Amino acid sequence: MNTGAGKRSWRMARVIAMLVLTATVLAGIALVARRAARPSPREELVASLAAMKRGNYSAARNHAIAASEGPDPAPANAVLGRTYLLIGDGAAAEGALNRAVAAGMPRVRLHQLFADAYLAQGDPERALAEAARAAPRYGVYAARVRARALAARGEVPSATALLEEVLARQPNDAAAFGALGRIRMAAGDVLGADLASRRAMALDPANLDAIVLAGEVVRSRYGLVAALPWFERALSQDAYYLPALIQYAATAGEAGRYTAMLSATRRALAARPSSPQALYLHAVMAARAGNRDLARTLLGRTGDAGLTMPGVVMLAGMLAYADGGYEQAVVSFREVVGRQPMNLVARRLLGASLLRSGDARGALEILRPIAVRPDADSYTLALAGRAFEATGERDWAARFLDRAARPALADPQPFAGDGSPGALAAAVAGAPGDPALAVAYARSLVDGGRIDLAEQRAEAIATASPGAPEAQLLAGDVLATQRRFGAALARYRQAANLRFDAPVMLRLAEAANRTGATREATAALSLYLSQNPQSLVAHRVLANLQLGARDWPAAVDTLERLHEGTGNRDALIQAQLAYAYTAAGDAETGLGYGRAAYQLAPMNPAACDAYGWALYEQGKTDAALQLLEKAAKLAPDHAGIRWHLGQALADAGRTAEARREIAQALRYPAFPDRAPATALLKLIGA
Repeated sequence: MNTGAGKRSWRMARVIAMLVLTATVLAGIALVARRAARPSPREELVASLAAMKRGNYSAARNHAIAASEGPDPAPANAVLGRTYLLIGDGAAAEGALNRAVAAGMPRVRLHQLFADAYLAQGDPERALAEAARAAPRYGVYAARVRARALAARGEVPSATALLEEVLARQPNDAAAFGALGRIRMAAGDVLGADLASRRAMALDPANLDAIVLAGEVVRSRYGLVAALPWFERALSQDAYYLPALIQYAATAGEAGRYTAMLSATRRALAARPSSPQALYLHAVMAARAGNRDLARTLLGRTGDAGLTMPGVVMLAGMLAYADGGYEQAVVSFREVVGRQPMNLVARRLLGASLLRSGDARGALEILRPIAVRPDADSYTLALAGRAFEATGERDWAARFLDRAARPALADPQPFAGDGSPGALAAAVAGAPGDPALAVAYARSLVDGGRIDLAEQRAEAIATASPGAPEAQLLAGDVLATQRRFGAALARYRQAANLRFDAPVMLRLAEAANRTGATREATAALSLYLSQNPQSLVAHRVLANLQLGARDWPAAVDTLERLHEGTGNRDALIQAQLAYAYTAAGDAETGLGYGRAAYQLAPMNPAACDAYGWALYEQGKTDAALQLLEKAAKLAPDHAGIRWHLGQALADAGRTAEARREIAQALRYPAFPDRAPATALLKLIGA
């Protein structure tokens, strides 16, 4: 019998038993400590209400979830439902409210919250019915829900009137001011939305929806970069507030701040993985990075909600087009054009997709509204020309392809309205307080040539809706149609103070330039570019103004930035670079750009002229003359091209022809080189 081994075993067992006992005691102590440190359900509920009051809705939700696990879940779930409503999750709010009722809370106390939840899920009819059941003590909340539901049904005047009644009784109701601001913004009354959102923030500085609305107003009035601090302000209170994250990500992306966009999008997906807006923004970034497979996967995750978002449908069409799925692209782009008839990008892409899919007639039908305009862009004209080629109508194809090869010399015109004057007049009669219908009706009058009546209607709308940029824009467009650019400029200034986007900026710059206020046009463009640094159209217009003002170094800088963004595919930019470098004294660089422009578009008069003028400035007059004469034949009404040709002819000793070309240039009132042209004409014996 081995007594030593037995003793060792016994000692080992004692050690193990003591270790187990110690571990058990320590675990018990830790459990007790954790329970002592964890707030009680009641404390969690109080913390939720406090977080809600200071504007941290995500924290309020988390505290309410913890409180709902306690012995009295009814009030906790009711508060949880309110937090879900504040962050815009209607389905989760409805679920929490149902749990509150199941736990014993009378439904009569929750009708207004259920109504809000139904509205957040996109069901205004059910929201209206439920709000009507609310108890009188919750009447103000129910009235706010009814107003928002009416607005969702398109009954904007009734919704506004209802909120104004609420505010007459409750002048310090921040939520009512916030709802009024949202409705006004959606109706196009930017100034009214601004006033309402600021009043809501003054009454309740922690109102995140009002802060985000203020950011949207600032983005409309002043630009992308100016709006970002407002969204950051909301996120400083609640880092995972989804509406602020979505607005911040979208705005940062448009401003070219892609790192910030990616960070905000990731946080939005962490806050709500199923958010269609966040998934869409992430898909946009994936598409920009060239990862089309990931972009398609993300769009697929948006589900049915994504189908209601034009941006999602548009991106799906672009991905299909890039992959050669033209029939699928047609379906997507047709959906967007059906919802947004004035979306020119979607219309062009639909035309291109129809043409690629073999439906040339369908492409012509879609492209016709913009291809027949005097200021149609070369891409649309080329598409129309190829469509006519596909149908065998070669005469029409030649006309459109010829126009596509020439610069657009016609004045820009507003895009045609959607709908006949008669139908829109009836719609206005049925909804006299809807400014959007009134604007559409007046635009239809312009399209129909009834300018006098259109002007009367436009002025009446602009006077009645001083805070609606569309109304001011309409009044300016009617005046510009009559070439009354001074009066139009005043209206465009008012519109720009309300919504400083590309259409308003372009009209303002054009009207200012037409009235000789070139500095104002340049200042407007510079301001716009400071807020929208990615805008190619603004850079193009700025370059045109700089070229017109003979500011060659500035024009070179702007055009080089454009060239960097578009690559070597844009003949007009290369031609303008040739002009700018040549005039700045660098004819060698100008010649390189001129040659590149001509190789891209040998039938474009601007390319011919730019190449020829660079050759002339290098002393190669004979070679230059061939190109300058070709340019003059392609654009016989362009004074600048005739002036260039006249100088080259004079240098070649062909004085009679030179006199004829210079005299033709001098016939144009807006010809900017009148003094040197007159001097040269005298010198060669006019």
